[in-house]
Amino acid sequence: MHDLGFVSAILADNSFEEVIDFAAVERFKCVEMMCWPKGKAERRYAGVTHIDVDTLDKDKASYYNDYCQAKGVYVSAMSYYPNPLDPDPELSKTYVEHLKKVIKGAAMMGLKNVNTFIGRDPSKNVDENFKRFEKIWPELIKLAGDHGINVGIENCPMYFTNDEWPSGKNLAISPVIWERMFNIIPDKNFGLNYDPSHMIWQHMDAYQPIYDFRDRLHHIHLKDVKLYPKKLDKVGILANPLEYHSPKLPGLGDVNWSKFFAALTDVKYRGPVCIEVEDKSFEGSKEDIETSLLISRNYLSQFLVL
Repeated sequence: MHDLGFVSAILADNSFEEVIDFAAVERFKCVEMMCWPKGKAERRYAGVTHIDVDTLDKDKASYYNDYCQAKGVYVSAMSYYPNPLDPDPELSKTYVEHLKKVIKGAAMMGLKNVNTFIGRDPSKNVDENFKRFEKIWPELIKLAGDHGINVGIENCPMYFTNDEWPSGKNLAISPVIWERMFNIIPDKNFGLNYDPSHMIWQHMDAYQPIYDFRDRLHHIHLKDVKLYPKKLDKVGILANPLEYHSPKLPGLGDVNWSKFFAALTDVKYRGPVCIEVEDKSFEGSKEDIETSLLISRNYLSQFLVL
């Protein structure tokens, strides 16, 4: 019913082949492949390149597809999570141009999905950011549509570190904003890469959006989060969010996964569901990282056919 996979960023030191091999051996059906430009990472879990779209051509695309087919694993999406609305116009342009390459690369691979962020100028309010959204995003979504690609926007606020203060670097954080995005750009290939964990720490309903945006669910992230009420009582909701919550593996946090998968089945979602590991408790070694994926797989197997 749902194809279980994982986000390749956690296997940053592995090659494309090693990522697919691991997925095949451990009974994952798909992988969301990171497609950052090669070079220094901008932040934690960024800068990972398992498919280099700068050098991708038809021969390499055929090789990747043949390798996946031989292993019985598919690429659920090609992904790149920058800040297309960066206040620096040169950086914004650089991010947008690379995102275009990812979209075209996904089409070359014969894929359906590209995942990313809307971006945001954290010093500007929502209305001011929407002015730039209207200038940048219609062209990107048209390009994707022309190439048969769905664009899934992850709903992460990207507010975790002081340089992202005070409102984070991704505009697409709430249902009211998604509605506004989709009213401006009604194209059906423009949708969500939905992650319930970000709703939990923002104190919002993590399950109702699955019903309300059933036609916009292009991809799903499976990540949990643990809220610490005593810490929140001390620092308040205006503090850096990591002062009162931590990303966790599925089953180790506050997401009600039974309710979550019930909602997905209610709306007949049939796309990929990919584990995203950002749990610092499992970063000590390669063994810890691989174990984090297996623990997540084992927990989620109660809702899936592996």
